[in-house]
Amino acid sequence: MKSSKHHRLESYLQRLYGYAYSLSGDREEAKDLVQECSVKALSAREVPSDGAAYRAWLFKILRNAFFDSHRRQVRRDNFEQLEAQNSSFMEYWDYDDRLINVITIKSELSRLDRVHREIIGLIDISGLSYAEAADTLEIPVGTVMSRISRARAALLQAISEGNVRAFPIKRSS
Repeated sequence: MKSSKHHRLESYLQRLYGYAYSLSGDREEAKDLVQECSVKALSAREVPSDGAAYRAWLFKILRNAFFDSHRRQVRRDNFEQLEAQNSSFMEYWDYDDRLINVITIKSELSRLDRVHREIIGLIDISGLSYAEAADTLEIPVGTVMSRISRARAALLQAISEGNVRAFPIKRSS
């Protein structure tokens, strides 16, 4: 058997639903808001006795529930948006040293002349042997060896002159 609290609340459910729907524009969200409002109203210790005050109180509970829900959703959406924007960066978070190395090498490699990029690309990136690189370039193996040596030295020099610097090691006294 329903209590008088339940009967009193039931007479406002349709109007509460209409108000919730007008706030949210979504039927399911409106139902959830009415349910939340009902739970709060039925569990309240002090309930207005006057009819007009009771009605205003119910609509205020529903309105506050909507705004609370909306604030939570905005925070969730902002977090998801931020997470989506940073997902490619965050993907490498655990591998930041590797990522810094890759970015540095790619950046400096792109600044080398074509001959150096080509030989590093064949041997160090593609993994060809000196003989395979010599066949590909149609040059002697000795020329490949000297080119790769000069290319690696140029890359190391470019990296050491670049923006990335190692932190100095402080020795404790």
